[in-house]
Amino acid sequence: MSSTPSPTRTTPSPSETDGIAWVLTPLLELPGVVHAVVATGDGLVEAASDGLARASAERVAAMTATVHAAARAFTTAFTDAEQPRLAQTVVESELGFAVVVPAGENTSLAVFTTPDAQLGNVAYQMQVQVAALGRALASPARRQDAPARS
Repeated sequence: MSSTPSPTRTTPSPSETDGIAWVLTPLLELPGVVHAVVATGDGLVEAASDGLARASAERVAAMTATVHAAARAFTTAFTDAEQPRLAQTVVESELGFAVVVPAGENTSLAVFTTPDAQLGNVAYQMQVQVAALGRALASPARRQDAPARS
C-alpha cells in the first residue's frame, strides 16, 4: 500500500535562511503542493520549504540539476537541436508529481505535489514566481548614502 507524503503543516512556509525564499510562499499555498526548492544549476540549495529536511533539500537540488540535464539530452536525441530550452520537466509517480522549471540563469524551481494537485495551476504559479524572481534579481542594488561630510 502506498501513501502520499503529507506536509508537516497545512501551508508550509519557506525557510527564512535565504533571501529568495519568498518566491516559494505562493507555491506552498496552492492545494496539493507539498514541497518546493530553488536550486542552482550545479545542484545547490538556494531556498527550500521548511517541511523538507536539509539533507532532502540537498538531494532534490542535485536531482533537479540531473533531471534537467537529462531532459535536455533527451530532447536533443529526438530533435538534434543543440541546447534546447526547456519549459518544464514533469516526473509522475503514484506519490505525486515533481515539476521542475528553469528560473533564470543557472537556477531552477522545483515543486512536489500530491497526485490530485491541479498541475495547470501549479505550472502557472511557478511561471509567475519565476518572473517575479527574475524582476527581483534584475533590480539594481541599492546604493548606500554617502557619509555626510563635515
